[in-house]
Amino acid sequence: MTQFGGAGGSFGPNAWLVDDMYDRFLADPDSVSESWREFFADYRPAPVPAPPPQPAAQARAVPPAPAAPAPAVVKEPLSDEATPLRGAASRIVANMEASLAVPTATSVRTVPARLLEVNRLILNNQLARTTGAKVSFTHIIGYAVVRALNDVPALNSAFVADAAGSGKPGVVHHKHVGLGLAVDQEKSDGSRTLLVPCIKDADTLDFRSFVLAYEDLIRKIATNKIAPDDFAGTTVSLTNPGTLGTVQSVPRLMPGQGAIIGVGALGYPAGFEAADPRVVAQLGLGKVVTLTSTYDHRIIQGAESGLFLGRVAALLTGADGFYDDLFESMGVPYEPVRWRVDNNAADGTEEGEHLHLVKQVHVGTLINMYRVRGHLIAHLDPLDAEPPHIHPELDPLTYGLTIWDLPRQVVADGLAGRDVATLDEILHELRDA
Repeated sequence: MTQFGGAGGSFGPNAWLVDDMYDRFLADPDSVSESWREFFADYRPAPVPAPPPQPAAQARAVPPAPAAPAPAVVKEPLSDEATPLRGAASRIVANMEASLAVPTATSVRTVPARLLEVNRLILNNQLARTTGAKVSFTHIIGYAVVRALNDVPALNSAFVADAAGSGKPGVVHHKHVGLGLAVDQEKSDGSRTLLVPCIKDADTLDFRSFVLAYEDLIRKIATNKIAPDDFAGTTVSLTNPGTLGTVQSVPRLMPGQGAIIGVGALGYPAGFEAADPRVVAQLGLGKVVTLTSTYDHRIIQGAESGLFLGRVAALLTGADGFYDDLFESMGVPYEPVRWRVDNNAADGTEEGEHLHLVKQVHVGTLINMYRVRGHLIAHLDPLDAEPPHIHPELDPLTYGLTIWDLPRQVVADGLAGRDVATLDEILHELRDA
């Protein structure tokens, strides 16, 4: 007999969906997919805790009216009536109350996202020239989370109240990462709810396979083809409130998981949103993203959570060939951009004017080198038998030009019919050619 026991069961925060699908199944078995029909063949729903009873409004004492004349009857305004929570909403109550049993703590880290932003743009530009596919920030950050869990495996654990029948609490260290994806879903009536499908064995996938598995789950949700097996096996969850503009959040951790990672909005530090882009470029300001790690403090310590976020930050700033692996997996025949410290000085100063002139000369040299030696990085090998390698004379770093110079305007000297352009626009034209 299959019985789901609320948030403590195998479906965790997806329990509301099970209830909803079961109601559909009872009304019309053919209205659900074959996988759901098989699941409900011996299913017995567990009771959902009812909301606490609301105290009845006390009647107001009214003194007896005189026999004559009878005063006009004045009706007291009705008190607000509580609406019972049913179905998905009721299950969410059970899930949240179950989450209160998990003693959690949260680590927060703000990560520079400039390298993430630039390499994603290069990657998507190349994909636009070939397959037309597109990679999101969440794809890359999610993959970095999986990689970091391999390096700090303490977060990929689960608390158990009774370890091996000993009667004592224990911890399960999972061999593989089951990454749960918190997907916001808007219903036809405008209400919103949450689904958390799982990318199974995410640590065994390269980036391309990870993106395909991610998008396959999203597609199943969009087409209402999600199956019971798609929710099983989550060990760590990833939620992205940043898509709604939220800078950071502290999500609830469900029983059976070691941690839930939150990804905030990617943007400039507060106060610079309306700044002139030229000033932002001159100052070398980059966008940032805030990551949170909410973890089960019974089995995971703050130092481990902090080390984990530090590892994610290191990967997103290019440590251990992270972007090289991404480019290779997605078939991008270029080397990724590297993290470097900005070298710049304020306009109007002697040092600033000198640096600007030097960089302008180097931009002119770079443009000429692409015209003379650009064929050295042309994608001429359809089998990609050799790893991509950029010739030093075609590498902006050779000339001291870094990711911080990309949004800065320079003289384009007629390239693509333009007198002035940003270094980023110039490189895009050159690489397209």
